[in-house]
Amino acid sequence: MSALRTITAMTTKLSKVPISQLPLPPPSHILTHNLTPDPNEPTPSTFIHDVLQDRPSIQRRARLLPPEAHFAYVSPMPLEFPYRVPPIPSSGVDDKAAYIESWLKEHEATIPAQTALEPNGSNTGSNGLTMLVSQARDQTRALIGLSEMCLRDCFPHLDVGDAFDMLGPPALVPLNGEAEEEASDDASHAARARQELVDVLGGHAVLMSADVAADGKGYAPWSLRYSGHQFGSWAGQLGDGRAISILSTPHPSEEGVTYELQLKGAGRTPFSRSADGLAVLRSSIREFLCSEAMHSLSIPTTRSLGLVYLPELPVIRERIETACVCTRVAESFIRIGNFEALSPPTKMFFFGGGQQDADYDALRILGEWVVKKVLKLEAVNADAGDAWGQALVFEVARRNARMVAAWQAYGFMHGVINTDNVSIMGLTIDYGPYAFMDVFDFNHICNHSDSEGRYAYMHQPKMIVYACRALLNALAPLIGAEISLGNKAVKEGWAADVSSDTLQSWSTTALEQTQSEMERILQETCASEYNRLLRKRLALRLKVGGDQSEIFQPLLDMMERQRLDFHGTFRKLSGFRRGMVRDENAEETGALEAFIGELLRGTPEPDQLDHARATEEWLRWLGKYADRIDREVLEWGAEPDYDAARESAVRAANPRFVLRQWLLEEVIKKVETDPRTGKRVLAKVLEMACAPFEPWGAEGDDTPDDELDPEIREERRYCGMGEKRLLGFQCSCSS
Repeated sequence: MSALRTITAMTTKLSKVPISQLPLPPPSHILTHNLTPDPNEPTPSTFIHDVLQDRPSIQRRARLLPPEAHFAYVSPMPLEFPYRVPPIPSSGVDDKAAYIESWLKEHEATIPAQTALEPNGSNTGSNGLTMLVSQARDQTRALIGLSEMCLRDCFPHLDVGDAFDMLGPPALVPLNGEAEEEASDDASHAARARQELVDVLGGHAVLMSADVAADGKGYAPWSLRYSGHQFGSWAGQLGDGRAISILSTPHPSEEGVTYELQLKGAGRTPFSRSADGLAVLRSSIREFLCSEAMHSLSIPTTRSLGLVYLPELPVIRERIETACVCTRVAESFIRIGNFEALSPPTKMFFFGGGQQDADYDALRILGEWVVKKVLKLEAVNADAGDAWGQALVFEVARRNARMVAAWQAYGFMHGVINTDNVSIMGLTIDYGPYAFMDVFDFNHICNHSDSEGRYAYMHQPKMIVYACRALLNALAPLIGAEISLGNKAVKEGWAADVSSDTLQSWSTTALEQTQSEMERILQETCASEYNRLLRKRLALRLKVGGDQSEIFQPLLDMMERQRLDFHGTFRKLSGFRRGMVRDENAEETGALEAFIGELLRGTPEPDQLDHARATEEWLRWLGKYADRIDREVLEWGAEPDYDAARESAVRAANPRFVLRQWLLEEVIKKVETDPRTGKRVLAKVLEMACAPFEPWGAEGDDTPDDELDPEIREERRYCGMGEKRLLGFQCSCSS
């Protein structure tokens, strides 16, 4: 049993329920009860009884939502697009539009289904939600991934039945002659709970109600409306084009914490434009693994719960691929682009699907929700009418500065830092053509669509500044109005009768009084967090002003000149002892030579390296590092063996296992080739990504590879740099 499985087992004392029975938050904490829906489908009751029954195409047609709308109700429906609607009969059909609506209705989830908890009758859970399925859509659904760590952290009360037994034991190497673990009998509770999970996370079954909750507003899935700047150009309305939030549920023991489950790749929404609303297996695996890997590195991120493979559903990208639905988890998926949608830049020419006029009351409603329920800004007394605009901007800046500092410290490259891909909560979101640094290169570009290098590694902090400026620009009229009110919050209708000149004046005042402070927060928070994390990676506890110029930057410059592996170099530094450069006896001299030799083996191009010069550079830097370590002695006074304690600290901060591009490509190919065995490889890679600091592959053991146990030998290979041709491999935005 894995360590994660053991930890997960500890939560069994909680009363577990299948996914259809997860409790809803109180109405005050339900997004759809507090923000404004598309007025074409104003309530879940209208959506369930009118839209799904008579005009389901409204949720599948690309369209601009009315200016006041924050979201649209949308039901998951993963189908090939353009939809394969049978030809309209030559006779007997007078209303062609009604014929299309009828075909869509058959494929929508409108038929009540029995829940796992009540297999003999009830189709309504204790939370008041009804599980609905389609009468015409029953494609094959296969669970190929489930995160134990996400379950433990976010849904310890969720009963997944025999899902892990069905997935089988994690393994990189096929189990010789060993029978696969099999799922329980289909009639058992464990099998029903697992199948219900697969059905809901695969977009086959949908949880809805016309009148659930204390306020009687009902409950239905939704997609958010947002706009944004893409590669520096205004793109107009974008929105959740293939993301549908299906459920929000409170954490059973963390007061005030609510998690939202969102399906990525579950079909078209009003924001899909000309796309199909689907996600391919390849990109879904990448997001599933990286979300959990980032969390394990303590980098703020959305989470991933599971992967449901749809092998019968073709998806056209650069080639024909197959579909997969990834379940994402976060306290909120609100982005900077949600604010831009409600207060867009004026007089802006752009290529795109259009943009609504500003709706400043919708801006106020969204801001109040974010301040009270998402960011939970205790410094703002909303009941007393305190202004909140500046506080919101500053907090978003602070959170995203910490996030991008962690990206830089751990060599993560996002690839597409458009303003619609920047989270209000400061979470890494929308995993597309991302990469972790291999050979260190300040200028590395991980996205091959980024021809100008806008989102290169070195530019990522600047792009977060750009995104926060976009947020400030969107909120500027409101912040200026608050300033004019003596730092009091605006009220309903605050901009209804205000002239454009007044709005511009308010915006100018807001920028003058907010932008410089926001940028100071960004720069200082990012620098402070980056330095903290690099000190942690080098086991330095004291804050010393010259570390960046004397220790960190020279180390990175040396890595770049010598083309050394970024993460491997940090990990190897755990073996450094001050005595190597201080003691002149033969033993320490030999140890130093061997240590530097091991560092230099971290280049994929040893023939191109000037070993003598590189050795001199390392001797100089290690000498400074030893001096810096000397200043730490009192900080480690309680440790009986200073060097051993430091070695453990370095290993605990520098991953042995990294999600490299070559590894991701290999795992994806294995799952695509044979999902039955590939899902076990995927599970093992997830296990390694969730425990990246462990000594996988018998680290430190000199046993030759061919003498190792096959599984351990594969672990060792998966901790390596891989083939030279895949170093710095660039991905596309296509997913």
